Amino acid sequence: MTFERKIAAIFNMSETTWERHANPWSGWTRIITGLPLLILAFWSRIWLGWWALIPIVIVVFLIWLNPRIFSKPSSTNNWISKSVLGERIWLNRDNISVPQHHCRVPNILSAISALGGVFVILGLVALSIWITLLGSTIHYFGKLWYLDRMVWLYEDMKETNADYQSWLY
Repeated sequence: MTFERKIAAIFNMSETTWERHANPWSGWTRIITGLPLLILAFWSRIWLGWWALIPIVIVVFLIWLNPRIFSKPSSTNNWISKSVLGERIWLNRDNISVPQHHCRVPNILSAISALGGVFVILGLVALSIWITLLGSTIHYFGKLWYLDRMVWLYEDMKETNADYQSWLY
């Protein structure tokens, strides 16, 4: 089982949840609001003290809820939906292999995104807006490039499997 599939299992991503997450509203709202709201929730400890746990839990719940509240999209023929479809293929690479030219870069981009996350955490601990912004920038750079690679992966793999083909409509 891939590391990414273990994370998906933690978030309880069922077939229906993946279909709903392919809705552009789900993808874009999660990208645009997830990290900033999480940063704000953690930053709120300077105003709220231990009560900051409430907004932190709410934001984590909203991130979990996001792919569940949107309906299945009317079309998946767009960039953000294809990135979700590519993520599903990437998660399944231990069952259906992906082309060799797709095997290294997603891991590098995930590492870049994670490095940004480390800077975000350091910025939040130190209450440094500049370190937090640097970390957010690095994280988004890695994440958006990763999502772009997932679109490419989906485009390369959609004809190799009937399930993959059925995801595009």
